[in-house]
Amino acid sequence: MIKKLVFNIRIWVTIITPFVLLLLPATFFDSGESICLSKLLAGRECYACGMTKATMHFIHFDFHKAWEYNKLSFIVVPLLIPLWVKAFYERNGKSLPGILGKLT
Repeated sequence: MIKKLVFNIRIWVTIITPFVLLLLPATFFDSGESICLSKLLAGRECYACGMTKATMHFIHFDFHKAWEYNKLSFIVVPLLIPLWVKAFYERNGKSLPGILGKLT
């Protein structure tokens, strides 16, 4: 019972989150303090620094800003798309067909 509830919550959050992020303005996360432990403790940026900002600009088609915040967003965001599609299939009790089903 609890496993099914957790499964359904995880699936719905995965499906709804991209739509919520699209409704927010691209600059929603641009201001504020960094919460990166690497930046706070060591004073150095890690590879993930700026990924949230870059992802927001990427999904709003502001590719220049996304590149400025984090170049890896051009790899990470396209890799999130199959995981999002997988959530739709899992919600219906199916698995992804073909090679994507075996990889994810």
